[in-house]
Amino acid sequence: MQDWRDAKGPFAAIFGAPALWLLAFFLIPLAIVWAYSFGRPTGLTDIAITGTFANYVRTADPVYLGIFAKSIWFAAITTLLCLVVGFPIALVITFASERGKALLLLAIMLPFWTNLLIRTYALMAMLRTEGYVNTSLGWLGIGPLPLLHNNFAVTLGLVYVNLPFLVLPLYSALDRLDKSLLEASLDLGAGHLRTIREIVIPLALPGILSGLLITFIPALGSYLTPDLLGGPDSQMIANVIERQFKRANDWPFGAALSFILMYLTFICIAGQGLLARRREKAGAV
Repeated sequence: MQDWRDAKGPFAAIFGAPALWLLAFFLIPLAIVWAYSFGRPTGLTDIAITGTFANYVRTADPVYLGIFAKSIWFAAITTLLCLVVGFPIALVITFASERGKALLLLAIMLPFWTNLLIRTYALMAMLRTEGYVNTSLGWLGIGPLPLLHNNFAVTLGLVYVNLPFLVLPLYSALDRLDKSLLEASLDLGAGHLRTIREIVIPLALPGILSGLLITFIPALGSYLTPDLLGGPDSQMIANVIERQFKRANDWPFGAALSFILMYLTFICIAGQGLLARRREKAGAV
């Protein structure tokens, strides 16, 4: 394959337009918001960039630290539940027939074809006091149960929204496994659970870790789900950021909170990369 350095002209022509788009509509706006985090509001619409770290110091307030901790907790629980639910689903898809794989993957992808707001309102219709779930429980003489506007509803909504982000990487990792290793494990007397524990999980671990990261990051920054399904004690950090920009009109502090969230994301990505590098070194040894 020809090295890109030997064809700099065609490479620049192909890469130039996407690079300019990324610079104009992503990097520059992001740099402006980052600069706002070192400023202070001087009016309804004016911000003075003073180089102050006061906004970042303010994020250390116990109130905001508690919201960050709650957001991390929600994201971690969501990721764990997605793994528990998604791993068996990915296994089923991996060992299904070709027609079954297509249908199951279609079922996983279908939610992406529907707007998130519509899906969230549909979930609210199911969980409300007069919703389908409580109506069904009423036929059994149970309820009505408080299924909406609490931490349970937020967790359920986050799992519902983010489950495909974990199933698809898991399926991709499991589908690449050498099936002969699984057959050899079963032929040598290992049961299905032991084969999954000692063969499947170690070989698919890079895909599992990637899926966990892809699920954790969107869950950590979720705004719509806790806003519609949660109660007063279920707000996450994205809801606080929205209030700073739209209601409190404190853009510098909102920018600082946004970049704290982004720094946490970078830490997660760096941690995943470090684990992957260690696994590669251990495999090389």
